[in-house]
Amino acid sequence: MNPQAAQTAVKSLTATHPLEPLAPEEISKASAILKQHSEFTPEQRFVFIELREPSKATVRAFEAEAGPWEREAFLLLRDHDRHRTLEAIVNLSTDAVTSYLEIEDAQPPMTEEEFFACEEMIRQDPQVQQALRRRGVEDFSKAMVDKWAAGYVMAEDAPSQRRIARPIVFIQGEDDANAYARPVENLIITVDLDSNEILEVKDTGVVPLPQRKGNYTADRITDPENSPHFEKVRDRMKPIHITQPEGPSFTMQGNGLEWANWNLRVGFTAREGVVLHNITYDDRGTERPVLYRASLAEMYVPYGDPGDTHWNKNVFDEGEYGLGGLANSLVLGCDCLGEITYLDAHLCDQDGEPTKISNAICIHEEDSGIGWKHTDFRTGLGEVRRNRRLVVSYFTTVGNYDYGFYWYLYLDGSIEFESKLTGILSTGAYEQGDEPKYGKVIAEGLYGPNHQHFFAVRLDMNVDGPKNNLYELQAEAAAPEDNPWGNAWYESKTLLRSEAEAQRLADPTRGRSWVVTNAEKKNRLGGDIGYKVELGGSLALPMAQPGSQQYARGAFARRHLWATKFAERERYAAGEYVPQNPSSGGLPEYVQQDRSLVGEDLVLWPVLCAHHVVRPEDWPVMPVATVGLHLKPSGFFDGNPMLDLPAEQSSSCH
Repeated sequence: MNPQAAQTAVKSLTATHPLEPLAPEEISKASAILKQHSEFTPEQRFVFIELREPSKATVRAFEAEAGPWEREAFLLLRDHDRHRTLEAIVNLSTDAVTSYLEIEDAQPPMTEEEFFACEEMIRQDPQVQQALRRRGVEDFSKAMVDKWAAGYVMAEDAPSQRRIARPIVFIQGEDDANAYARPVENLIITVDLDSNEILEVKDTGVVPLPQRKGNYTADRITDPENSPHFEKVRDRMKPIHITQPEGPSFTMQGNGLEWANWNLRVGFTAREGVVLHNITYDDRGTERPVLYRASLAEMYVPYGDPGDTHWNKNVFDEGEYGLGGLANSLVLGCDCLGEITYLDAHLCDQDGEPTKISNAICIHEEDSGIGWKHTDFRTGLGEVRRNRRLVVSYFTTVGNYDYGFYWYLYLDGSIEFESKLTGILSTGAYEQGDEPKYGKVIAEGLYGPNHQHFFAVRLDMNVDGPKNNLYELQAEAAAPEDNPWGNAWYESKTLLRSEAEAQRLADPTRGRSWVVTNAEKKNRLGGDIGYKVELGGSLALPMAQPGSQQYARGAFARRHLWATKFAERERYAAGEYVPQNPSSGGLPEYVQQDRSLVGEDLVLWPVLCAHHVVRPEDWPVMPVATVGLHLKPSGFFDGNPMLDLPAEQSSSCH
């Protein structure tokens, strides 16, 4: 479609595609329009201002050159004065507020403004200061406060009652030292984020602060008091230079990205972080859709320590904080290597003014090893082709932990999602001689509690079109009468007909996987056109017991795969409003409708787990651990789609 023609048809439009994220001027415009509304008051603080994604029909009509679209912004606000959560929709094409509603029994994610106000308030509180003195702390400016989401403990914690957090305090030694080396054990604080006051301070017993330092910067690891300490920084590493003299093989126009045979659009939200749209593959001149939308739909981290400071740790990092809003500004040569294209993220502050995270998204391509190879041992002649992948990634810091989220597209038509876990453990202190049962010692007087990380990925499938089916695949041993040698097995294929049937557990003993197929087409060989889903990670399920708040709130993590019929408002695995929700919204509620999945617009929700029993090697900063999934073409192509790769120029490669 001609972008200029579209722009002339829609008032105040700056985007050239309906799925482009809001530009800074659009964020300013949306908040300015809302501030003129009669229901707006200065006590209403902005949490999110982002694109209200147009319907699929609108996007498809645009791409078929069927005309213009209207540009809309979605705004989420918290009224601290009247204890209300509000949603608004502003039409940027008509300069009108089209919806402005209070959402009852709902709390939005916490904001940066609330975080810093909470920290300063706790440092100045006399009860907190008294508790710190009992632990030998006199300089209260050294108190570092992590604002942990409160979860739901009692009726007073209901979203309609109050907006609370239960922060945890650590003590920093010298300036910029790692404060997680000195946790304040058994100090339980409850704060009201609406009124900005401390509701309760409980001290259930002094545990001495650990004394060993836990620093990780090059200038401090040589300190003998550090755990661990090194005599010097290693000096035997030679540099690796990654160069592409002719530049990268991908191109960008707006937020549209083209690489090899792939086309897609890159978006970003304050809650989800990177969102990919309209992923298609050019199969010898035919543009074939694979995914309409791919995103991380929730990240849940429950802890397994019953101690007074730790039992209530169960955080939904996406729904309670917002992963995108905590994204890092990436640094060339450290976070990303090679020929890099960066995209900025444009969000809002609590006043509704635009903010920018520079270099939030990193896009590059990298060699990924052998793509295919064979050597004819009779002739000695061999053929080999190297694979590459396109990488779209960002990093976010949620308090102590750092997470990298990576989407990879490969030359063989496969797609991979990977989470890289690093950063610092959320620590606890223990008394010598009373070593912890529910965690591992990482330094003298210091331990890391057991915990799990669950990642729910949302894959809005579009396999060669919107009408898809979902099958479960697994290996079956042949019946004895068909298996005289005891070696025969085959793959069974079971159609999952409804949302009730499509709540699945993995079975690695039988190689269980799932495949989404086109319901209307067959491939050249007469088989199904499909994409297979394969899960990585530990495949552990939540350890929380029935009746616990963790069990109730994290219900989506009890399955390895869910599937739903597409619905526009069903985007989050734990529901739209997670903070202080006593039970799990999201997937357990969505599937109660038990909609048909046969020949429908399907959404897959794979759930991944990083099961973390801490090691001493995880301290003071954790080596990267990974968990992820693969989407692999299965009958989508006629054969190996990498056959047309050119041979490398080196004579040794062919």
